[in-house]
Amino acid sequence: MIDTVWTVFAGASSLVMAAVWATPASAQSAKVEERPPMYTMISSWVIPRAQLSELEKALVDTNKALPVSSLIGYGADETVLHQTEGSTHRVWWSGMSMAAVLNALEEVLKISAPVLNRATNHWDGIFVSRFYNWHSGSSHGAYTQLTSFKLNAGAPDDAVESLSKNIFVPLFEKLLADGTLIEYEVDVQPEHTEAPDIFWISFITAKAEGLDKANAAIAEAFNTNPLFGPAFASAVNFAVHRDYLYRTEATYR
Repeated sequence: MIDTVWTVFAGASSLVMAAVWATPASAQSAKVEERPPMYTMISSWVIPRAQLSELEKALVDTNKALPVSSLIGYGADETVLHQTEGSTHRVWWSGMSMAAVLNALEEVLKISAPVLNRATNHWDGIFVSRFYNWHSGSSHGAYTQLTSFKLNAGAPDDAVESLSKNIFVPLFEKLLADGTLIEYEVDVQPEHTEAPDIFWISFITAKAEGLDKANAAIAEAFNTNPLFGPAFASAVNFAVHRDYLYRTEATYR
């Protein structure tokens, strides 16, 4: 349903798009401000099925070893929608400085080295978000929906900021307030291991039903606000977006 909504709006005229971007962000959403940067390290693995029991133990040990006093969140993901070149599992942790996540990486590598040696593939990425929020507590068997977007060549330099302030944050804050979401964030990379014109939107729901509710709210927001579609279409090449879905164990402080 969301694909249909965004694809329809992608045909908006360039004149409408220009008018949308010409509207100052402060006039559209004065209350949304950037937050202090939150850094997240994601360590992705491809683990053979025969090693899954060893991986599960390593994940438990890894969480125990994390210097949680310097982190605001940490957890592990198991891929739901498997892809030929994609990961099977991820471990992640978030902190309010690059140092916090890099120091935690040292502990993760000590514990997970035996499993990583048996992985058929492994890669890491660091992400930074200035638009995010969460509920404190631990969640088990939750779902994370992650979408990567590629900016159009002519998108304004502040496109991610404008989209976040005017569309994503107001929408996700409502879903966070009513308990649909556990956490959300809009990410870019401070260290570009992928193309610098890519950004990511992710949110966590406690149950699968939360995915339906969140996606329905996104579709409704685009259907009821005539500016959302043109603004999004002017900034994002929706044809090359990618969706990812994970089962998640997460703790936020």
